Amino acid sequence: MVQPRTVVLQEKKLVGISLPMSLTNNRTGQLWSSFVPRLDEIKNTVNSNKFSLQIYAEDHFSNFSPANEFIKWAALEVTDFDSIPEDMQSLELPGGLYAVFDYKGSSQDTSVFQYIFSEWLPKSDYILDERPHFEILGEKYKNNDSDSEEEIWIPVKKK
Repeated sequence: MVQPRTVVLQEKKLVGISLPMSLTNNRTGQLWSSFVPRLDEIKNTVNSNKFSLQIYAEDHFSNFSPANEFIKWAALEVTDFDSIPEDMQSLELPGGLYAVFDYKGSSQDTSVFQYIFSEWLPKSDYILDERPHFEILGEKYKNNDSDSEEEIWIPVKKK
């Protein structure tokens, strides 16, 4: 499996749509199908990269269950919050240290996350930090395609 690079992320401003969900009640398809048709409504975008972002409760991973709820966002980065479309929300993504995995493969294949949390993280010099986790879906992202490419950003801090 791929080794990550570490990046210190600067704070980002995001605009998008969020839904509560869990792995057993996965509403990702619903979230994105309501967001993608409205991309052009978001003004002041930094680029066309889409953020798939998860906000977990503090004990989400220490007391892990597929039924644990979290908040998932579909969003774009913006320069400011001056113009937020109706029924969308703003989110300030805090800066900090991230382990960034360049992933190539289908978004349906969750083995990369199993590797990150059960193999890479325990053997690394890092522990999870309490900040959002996200994936950047850029120009090479193709939903459910084995040739798809994305970046997986995991918030970490030194042990």
